[in-house]
Amino acid sequence: MHRPDLGPLVAETPDDAEQRHRARASVEAVDDEAVRLRSAVKARDGFFTTFCISPYSRYLARWCARRGLTPNQVTTASLLTALVAAGCAATGTRPGYVAAGLLLIVSFVLDCTDGQLARYSLRYSTLGAWLDATFDRAKEYAFYAGLALGAARNGDDVWALALGAMVLQTCRHVVDFSFNEANHDATGNTSPTAALSDRLDGLGWTVWVRRMIVLPIGERWAMIAVLTAVTTPRVVFWALIAGCAFAACYTTAGRVLRSLTRRATRTDRAARALADLADSGPLASAVARAARGPARRLPGMAPPVLAAAGAAALVATAGLTAYGSPWTVLAALVYCASSGTAVARPLTGALDWLVPPVFRAAEYLTVLLLAAHAGVNGALPAAYGLVAAVAYHHYDTVYRIRGGAGAPPGWLVRALGGHEGRVLAVALLAFLLDGDGLAVALTALACALALVVLAESIRFWVSAHRRGAPAVHDEGEPA
Repeated sequence: MHRPDLGPLVAETPDDAEQRHRARASVEAVDDEAVRLRSAVKARDGFFTTFCISPYSRYLARWCARRGLTPNQVTTASLLTALVAAGCAATGTRPGYVAAGLLLIVSFVLDCTDGQLARYSLRYSTLGAWLDATFDRAKEYAFYAGLALGAARNGDDVWALALGAMVLQTCRHVVDFSFNEANHDATGNTSPTAALSDRLDGLGWTVWVRRMIVLPIGERWAMIAVLTAVTTPRVVFWALIAGCAFAACYTTAGRVLRSLTRRATRTDRAARALADLADSGPLASAVARAARGPARRLPGMAPPVLAAAGAAALVATAGLTAYGSPWTVLAALVYCASSGTAVARPLTGALDWLVPPVFRAAEYLTVLLLAAHAGVNGALPAAYGLVAAVAYHHYDTVYRIRGGAGAPPGWLVRALGGHEGRVLAVALLAFLLDGDGLAVALTALACALALVVLAESIRFWVSAHRRGAPAVHDEGEPA
């Protein structure tokens, strides 16, 4: 039993006629429609969304509700609008860029409207929550691809920047997910930095400054839309990378400081979630089983240190050696060993939540660097498709964990090879094939992975929806 926060609503238990009369008058004085509209907007959102979108999108949500439109239909309309925007950006013309920027804002308005419509009409669903979260990533990364195609029409190859922006944004999200899962139900979960954060929020204006500098989806899409309309794709990507890099450093540094100053006790559930987010395949799992005994004697900071050391060696080797170098294959083998050792014991340490994002960065950056060194036109677009397919798998893992369904089935993780298996496979392909061959191989690998991942993901979420599983109200990126 608990007492909900009624806000402006009224709940009374009158004992006599006079009290009943006063209670009825209080109830009738409440503007129910105003309360529904106000409740349709998320309580915590970014500055741009709160002051530039929600003041009118809530009325659009009411308009949709009165005409029988469903949240899923609005979500689909938002996706289609963003895909049209990506197509306009792919034209490489100034009118196309202007249209792309405008349509991206329209897509974001619809993206806000679908959630407000669900809250206004109380029409939640498991499938709708999954579509909303998945389509957000699909829209943004499709727009990046459209910008890269448009730049290529003008002789400017920015695929490396597009892939870099996607890698950075995805790794930021993994940091958010891992930190939240590690501290989801931890006990003794307090720290001086958390207390300082609460005091800063009490000042009022600092709330909006701190929400804006992390570049949440509203501010990020607004920046992309404006810069697309008035500048070039190269400027858009550099501004995006710079802003996201600053936001990543700010949020990650704060979370590291919190983790080091708190004395939290993490649960087995958190350890399982981090292990699932690590996405370890057969090779890393075999190493973990072999190293389980010695790993217990390692210092508490060993998992993130081992993961970071192996990742740094791999990325440095891929970036500094020539294309086709056997040293990259050797570094990939070392990475398999270090990543397996990093997850040999439960991830319950203060900074163990850094292990999954380190693995993501290592895998994505290795693919980017090897494709860039291939020196052919098709390698980077193929790498973009491969990273997009793998990133979808990682996002899908997060949404399943949030929904209480656990990680994807073991056969899927094994079939995809795990992060270490994919890294080794790409390193071997770069060693055995020339640049053109690598482009073809990465394209085939991307298509195969996307087919398997999408088929299993769609099967799971449609089945969960039919079973009536509770909807996960995804509040989006932390603002």
